[in-house]
Amino acid sequence: MTQQEKMLSWVILLPVSAVLIWSLNIVVTRYVTDFISPVSISFYRWFFAFLILTPFILPRVIRERALIVPHLKQLAVLSAFGLVLYQGLAYTAAHYTTATNMGIINAFIPIFTIFVSMLILRDIPNRYAIIGSLLSFAGLIYVMGQGNPWGLLHAGGQWGDLLMIIAVFFYAFYGVFLKKWQLQIPLMLSLYVQILFALLYHLPFVAWLGLDVINLANAGSVIYASIFPSLIAPLLWMMAIQRLGPNRTSIFMNLMPVFTALIALVWLKEAWTIYHSIGGAIILFGIVLAQKKTMAPVLLKAK
Repeated sequence: MTQQEKMLSWVILLPVSAVLIWSLNIVVTRYVTDFISPVSISFYRWFFAFLILTPFILPRVIRERALIVPHLKQLAVLSAFGLVLYQGLAYTAAHYTTATNMGIINAFIPIFTIFVSMLILRDIPNRYAIIGSLLSFAGLIYVMGQGNPWGLLHAGGQWGDLLMIIAVFFYAFYGVFLKKWQLQIPLMLSLYVQILFALLYHLPFVAWLGLDVINLANAGSVIYASIFPSLIAPLLWMMAIQRLGPNRTSIFMNLMPVFTALIALVWLKEAWTIYHSIGGAIILFGIVLAQKKTMAPVLLKAK
């Protein structure tokens, strides 16, 4: 193995590790539903992440305040979509659906991003994006209907799956706004300010619903959520983007349904059924197809 191949192998571990951390977090989210409320774990997650970052990041935020203050509105919007609406709905959805389904639906982020980009950035999707999206939605309906899409109409839908779809839709806005604004703020400074806004957004819900006490049953899940998916995974992901580029890195997100299903199978004893296999294959094929880019036509100039 050459030095370049060794380096590539090491770099690939960055996005794979990030996706593995996020996949495990989905299973943790499902596991902890019996031990802590959605508002409580969402608040604790960002509160402890904020405490961990403060000694290291706050001095930098103060020094770089001239760079940050003009973009506070954008950071507040990003926090609302990515840290509060997405996470809060995901924690709520976990009470009504399986971790396996959550992982499959989470893979829809690239699909929703295509259409949110069309609304906000005026990016027109190509034919691959449209066909891939239709295939993915067909696969999703098949999974939600547990192999019987028509039965989904009579059953009134799966509320957990629907909540997760809305959550992923909000996260697509987060990604598109990041692309639109392209804030020239270091990653950790941006994340720190977004976490601060997230805590402020949580206060009315905490005052209304209260907080569950952290105990032996839920402490491990709170600690994991505060450190690994909140701080470590974003760093690994950004490092991967710097070395592999955004397009190559985003492909690894397709591993999330696989990782989530395997972890849920081992830990939560969730069943992986034939409709998961069929629907999941259709969804992943559609996602890969939707991310395919068409070649720009070559215009021949008249001499």
